[in-house]
Amino acid sequence: MIRIGNKEVGEFPILLAPMEDVSDPPFRYVCKMFGADIMYTEFISSEGLIRDAAKSVKKLDFSEFERPIGIQIFGHDIQSMVSAAEYAEKANPDIIDINFGCPVKKVVSKGAGSGIMNDIPKMVKMTAAVVKACKLPVTVKTRLGYDDNHKEIVEIAERLQDVGIQAITIHGRLRTTRSSAAADWTLIGEVKQNQRMKIPVFGNGDVLDGPSAKYFKETFGVDGLMVARGSYGNPWIFREIKHYLVTGETLALPDIHERVRISRIHLEKSVEWKGEHLALMEMRKHWSDYFKGYPNFKVFRIRIMQIVQFQELLALLEEIEQYYHGYIPFTGDHDLTTESDRDELCHL
Repeated sequence: MIRIGNKEVGEFPILLAPMEDVSDPPFRYVCKMFGADIMYTEFISSEGLIRDAAKSVKKLDFSEFERPIGIQIFGHDIQSMVSAAEYAEKANPDIIDINFGCPVKKVVSKGAGSGIMNDIPKMVKMTAAVVKACKLPVTVKTRLGYDDNHKEIVEIAERLQDVGIQAITIHGRLRTTRSSAAADWTLIGEVKQNQRMKIPVFGNGDVLDGPSAKYFKETFGVDGLMVARGSYGNPWIFREIKHYLVTGETLALPDIHERVRISRIHLEKSVEWKGEHLALMEMRKHWSDYFKGYPNFKVFRIRIMQIVQFQELLALLEEIEQYYHGYIPFTGDHDLTTESDRDELCHL
């Protein structure tokens, strides 16, 4: 049984990644329904928390159903990170997680996220200070290194363990690696095989289905896997992975009735948490993923973009369910939603 501190998290936990503007409480809720073992909040600015900024504070919200859950914080100033960790503990999560992996330029340019990987001594000092300030177990999510000349994750993992973190999740890309490039799990395996490492080592990057999960587990020996984009419109992935790891069998894709049911729950939870107007706006980025592989969905998506009332959207979901009744969607690489469609969707 894998433990983070004194918390049992499963024999081989499957984690939902902290994703900005994605892994909010409504999305986490539907992922938990299908077996996500550990989840994290969207990453929260330490400066925002200590200023009591409304957007940052709201990200501390979670329900008991979501446990075990970690609150993830990021920042460049050590004292601000300590204060933010103490603030986050008051929300009573199970874990405090430090983000050393975000590759976004505006975060990195301030020396936060993966930007701190250019200064390993500061990375270690910050982690030690947060661990010392926290009563809860502290974990870290990070990358292989900053660039091709700085792939120092084996050393980093050891040093962070030595100052008290209770688990580490490693994304198999550098800060400079494009997300379209395949994740490199070789160094993740080296961290796990390092005999000095005693804490759980979780791997992240290209975990997209049952077969990929089995490959990463068996090839690199990690203690668990973190799912990110594989969960987009696909909260069923946690059930799929667990079933495949036990049986070697791939579950049938959820049919249109199941897709509508779960997307409706996601929508309803979003309305409860955000209010009707904001929920309808922010759910727009999810619909193409929920109905990926269904032909002519762009027609429905255009109509979704025009809807401003919750009940009207529920009625359209019923129409979608009836329209695609009995249809088996395309699978594999055949994606009828183009990148330009996705860009258009995200900017509406």
